[in-house]
Amino acid sequence: MDRIILEGMRFYGFHGVNPEERVLGQEYLVDLAVEMNLEIAGTSDHLEDTVSYAHVYRAVRDVMEGEPRNLLEAAAQSIADRVLYEFPIDSVSVRVKKPHPPIRGSVIENAIVEITRRREG
Repeated sequence: MDRIILEGMRFYGFHGVNPEERVLGQEYLVDLAVEMNLEIAGTSDHLEDTVSYAHVYRAVRDVMEGEPRNLLEAAAQSIADRVLYEFPIDSVSVRVKKPHPPIRGSVIENAIVEITRRREG
């Protein structure tokens, strides 16, 4: 299956279970890949035959900069649900990264949740 990939999207959000995460917020990184047949778009060279990655980006931004979630899992699921609902794709893979998660005494580059969801039916 063909894929459209958006890599390294950066957002500032207020997700997390700790009160300071909800007040101070932090940067989040999101990678996303959607699967769909791109043969028609590749032949026609018309935007209406594919999915606009600008529109996909805005859907991801609305989730990540919108209502705070406690868990990265919930943020990733919300992105997947929205993208599957709004765009004619077969599946979506979402990776949400929280750089330097606030865990006392730890040195962690990123906490990452990655999910893949497929259109049912």
